[in-house]
Amino acid sequence: MKVLVTGAAGFIGFYTALRLAQRGDEVVGLDSLNDYYEPELKYARLTEAGIGAEAQAPGKITASAKFPNYRFTRMELEEREALEKLFEAERFDAVCHLAAQAGVRYSLANPHAYAQSNLCGFLNVLEAVRKSGTTNLCYASSSSVYGLNTHQPFSTEDAVNHPVSLYAATKKANELMAHAYSHLYAIRATGLRFFTVYGPWGRPDMAYFLFTKAVFEGKPITINNFGDMKRDFTYIDDIVEGVVRVIDAPAEPDAEWNENSPCPSSSSSPWRIYNIGRGKPEGLMNLVEAIEAETGKKAEKILAPIPAGDVPQTWADTQNLETRFGYTPKVDIRTGIGHFVRWYRKMYGEK
Repeated sequence: MKVLVTGAAGFIGFYTALRLAQRGDEVVGLDSLNDYYEPELKYARLTEAGIGAEAQAPGKITASAKFPNYRFTRMELEEREALEKLFEAERFDAVCHLAAQAGVRYSLANPHAYAQSNLCGFLNVLEAVRKSGTTNLCYASSSSVYGLNTHQPFSTEDAVNHPVSLYAATKKANELMAHAYSHLYAIRATGLRFFTVYGPWGRPDMAYFLFTKAVFEGKPITINNFGDMKRDFTYIDDIVEGVVRVIDAPAEPDAEWNENSPCPSSSSSPWRIYNIGRGKPEGLMNLVEAIEAETGKKAEKILAPIPAGDVPQTWADTQNLETRFGYTPKVDIRTGIGHFVRWYRKMYGEK
C-alpha cells in the first residue's frame, strides 16, 4: 500500500512509519516538528529513520537514506491547501493519522493549540481524505475520553460523555467527526484509544521518561495522588502491532448494529472504535521500582495530590481488538522499562 503517516516524527508515528516501510509499503511521513517538547528528539527520530536535516524545510519531500520507499515532508495540518495538494499528488491507499497536540496538563494552559491541531487539523485530514477518494482511515483517539467514568476496565461499550480535560474532549470530538464522514462518504474509519504508550524514543513529558531523567540526575520525582495511581502501560512494539493490523483491515459496517439500542463503538456505517492497551494496570510505584531496578539508583519521592484533569486509574478492555485482529500484547512493564532505560543510557550518555 501507499500509506500516509501523520505525526511521523512523534513517538508512535515514528515507529509506525518504520514498521510499514520495513515490510515494503510505500510510506509518506508528515509532521509539523513543533516545539511542544524539544524538537531535537523529533529530529533524532527522523535521523534514525534515515531522514536528513534538509527535511526541516517546510513543503520539501525528503527521501530516507535507509528506506527508499519512505519519504518525509514537514507540514502543518492547519495548512489545508497544502495538505489537499499532497493528497491529490500522492493518491494514498490508506491514512494513519497520529498527529495531534498531546498532553492533558498542557491543555489547561494552552487550549487554543488543541482546537487548531486536534479539531481544525483533523477536519482538514477528513476533507483531504474525502476529496482524494481515500477510503481507509486509521486515527488516534485516547484513553482520556473515559473521563469521569469509573467502570473498570474501560470498555468501548461504555458512554464517554464526561471528559475532564480539553484534550480528552477534542479526542471524543475526533471520534464523532470521523463517524459523520464515514456515514456521509463511506470512509472506512477506525479510531484507536491509546493507553499510556511507553518505550525507547518515547515522549519526554511522560512520567516514565521524567522519572528516569530525574533518577539519573539525582533529583526528586513527584508521585501524584500520593502514589495511589494506576496506568495501563503499553509497550510501543505492542501498540504498533495493533495499529498495523488495523490499517490492513479497515472498518466495515456492523451488520448487527441496532439503531434502537446503538452500540457506542460500531455503526451501520464503516466506523469502529477500539481500545489498544496491555489490559493490565500497573501501580505508579511499580513503575518507579522498575526504574530503580534498571538504573541501580534509588528515587527520592515527593507525594502530591492528583492534578486537575487527571484520573486515578486507566485499564483497557481490549477484547474487541483481540477478537477482531488477534491482538495480544506481549511486553510486561519490567521488560519494557528495561528496554527504555538501556536506550536512555545510550541516548543521553548515562552510566
